[in-house]
Amino acid sequence: MKKKDCIISNDEYILKTFDDGSKITVRELQLRILEIMDEIHRVCEKNKIEYCLIAGSALGICNYKGFIPWDDDMDICIKKEDWNRFVEAMSNDLSDKFYFHCYENDKRYNILIPSMKVRMKDTYIQEVNYLLENRCDGDGIFIDVVIYDNVADNKVIDELYRTPIRLLMPLLVFLDNLGFEAKWLKNIILRKAEKYGKKYKDSKYTSQTIAIPWEKFMKEPIFLKEDVYPFKLYEFEGRKYYSYNNIEKVMKEWYGPNCLKKWNGKEWEETLPVEKRKPKHIANINLKSDIPDVITKNKGSRLIKGITIALFVFLLALLLFNDFSLKLLGIGIMFIGFSVILFIDR
Repeated sequence: MKKKDCIISNDEYILKTFDDGSKITVRELQLRILEIMDEIHRVCEKNKIEYCLIAGSALGICNYKGFIPWDDDMDICIKKEDWNRFVEAMSNDLSDKFYFHCYENDKRYNILIPSMKVRMKDTYIQEVNYLLENRCDGDGIFIDVVIYDNVADNKVIDELYRTPIRLLMPLLVFLDNLGFEAKWLKNIILRKAEKYGKKYKDSKYTSQTIAIPWEKFMKEPIFLKEDVYPFKLYEFEGRKYYSYNNIEKVMKEWYGPNCLKKWNGKEWEETLPVEKRKPKHIANINLKSDIPDVITKNKGSRLIKGITIALFVFLLALLLFNDFSLKLLGIGIMFIGFSVILFIDR
């Protein structure tokens, strides 16, 4: 029997169901995301800028020659040395059908998330994000773009540089939820990331910028540059997009040795357990308008704001230190209680 060279799947994954029985599926979203990716590819080719599909998008190349059926986002990287040119190219050449957010074009942008989001007009998406809301104008569906930079050859040393930024992360999240841009703190983090990349410019390893601190301690994947560069063209949904030079090796280092498709004697099959095959990034979506049909609140943000108010009340109680302090303590506890209830109710 001749083997087909990728997994064939007709499974449907639903993002949203309406009262009339109509629905929005992951596949519908993926087809719209492809439009954004086609435009990014066009802009990069025109300006001779290299890009690379990463993370689950790269794993999709290996297993499906396209999207993983339940994958509800897309991720690419740009080399640090090309970043400024990429931002300029997007500013000058991006079609009017799209727009983008990054710190370089809007200081409200939170640098703790991917370095840029390239969005589609006349669509709407709300991420499952309990801590950070979008402060920029527009909530269209998007592709995440991250910076890849030089990192230390030793993973322990790499973690020593990432940990201080992880320690600064709660402060930036805290200030963001209070409505402060905190440009001074964002600039500190970006400067640290840039100095780190320059210090290890001769290293053999690369990874995403340390300004994005969400991986767990010692879990940030770092890759040999010879496995990442030069980027190569691969088939993706009938198109050709760039990804890692040694893509299967990088995927195994990132997701483990069993992440790639498995031949069962008849066909290629998915190794991820069925219960884990589900979209996980989207709380609300509209593919026909930039206005949500149902407004959902970010209750994680409410939780932080409630706790913040409670802390100020506790501090005031401590400063007064009189009979009224007990009442203030009670009010503070009530704020925390209501905030937690709202968060759990989500």
